[in-house]
Amino acid sequence: MMEATSFSFPAKTRDIDKHMKSYNIAVIGGDGTGPEVVRETIKVLNVAAKKFNLKLNYTDYDLGGDRYLRTKEALPDSVLAELRKFPAILLGAIGHPDVQPGILEKGILLRIRFELEQYINLRPVKLYDERFCPLKNKKPEHIDFVVVRENNEGLYTGSGGFTYKGSPHEVALQASISTRPGVERCLRYAFDLTRKRNKEKKLTLCGKTNVLTFAFDLWERAFHEIGQKDYPDIKRDYAHVDATTMWFVKNPEWFDVIVTDNMFGDIITDLGAMVQGGMGIAAGGNINPKGTSMFEPIGGSAPKYTGQGVINPLAAICAGQMMLDFLGETKAAQAIENAVIKITREKIKDLAAGKMGFNTSQVGDLVAGAL
Repeated sequence: MMEATSFSFPAKTRDIDKHMKSYNIAVIGGDGTGPEVVRETIKVLNVAAKKFNLKLNYTDYDLGGDRYLRTKEALPDSVLAELRKFPAILLGAIGHPDVQPGILEKGILLRIRFELEQYINLRPVKLYDERFCPLKNKKPEHIDFVVVRENNEGLYTGSGGFTYKGSPHEVALQASISTRPGVERCLRYAFDLTRKRNKEKKLTLCGKTNVLTFAFDLWERAFHEIGQKDYPDIKRDYAHVDATTMWFVKNPEWFDVIVTDNMFGDIITDLGAMVQGGMGIAAGGNINPKGTSMFEPIGGSAPKYTGQGVINPLAAICAGQMMLDFLGETKAAQAIENAVIKITREKIKDLAAGKMGFNTSQVGDLVAGAL
């Protein structure tokens, strides 16, 4: 069985007695199939908690499209203040077909990421079974890398605006913001992660230095200055973003850890999800190393599958595994990932919704049973 990868996140322990560690977890089921996959994640987390003598205390928050349609509020200030008190948030999905695109994404997801300073978006790209890889002759040993995406700057800050909106002379301006402190803290996180993984010990900067000559000049200078001074044991590599997508397909084994900005990270991690088998297995974390972090499947709310019991919960379960790792419960996290690997190899027919050979609840049962 493939061994799980531990990211060795710092613990965020809450109430500890002599025999049991206790953690308070905020839960946002959200929209569409989000509540369904969160339900299976909590099922698996509860089994892991019992096995490893943990206590997980869940607090549910009604956030998403239905609430917005009722109240015209996406994320009240009072709720955001409460979320700050939790070490971790478990999220299902945000996105509602009756709400204009951008309202929920900006009002909930981006607001949590920015205001809670979740400045790292962490995306493991790991193939569990070669049957689900669309690439010829690629096996689990060829696809095991991590993308570290800067999560608080870049084009997603919303800096810009319109001039003469609606007229024939309309101008739209969207500015990408990169600061030395923001770039440096992201790079240092990526260097530290590369060292902890202790695999190829190679960190690749993904950018576009030949065109984006201001932003990525800053990224590249900081990358080499920090690496040379503080991480001489880490091999430094660079690839343009277009070349990165090419090598994801042709030679994914070349990568260990990749670090990049917000926009490029958003794009290449979707390609990474396909390389590892699809959105049904792809999980991510929005990390504040010293504060509240949020963990989620990256596939979206999939409203057309809502209530049918066909959505794949494995990505959400893997997000729960990442959450435990962040909390410092690495043994429990490894046990969940190993259980996912086992049932993916031995039971699951396909990772796509409705093609797994089992319904959503049954997949959760399989993982829980494998624990």
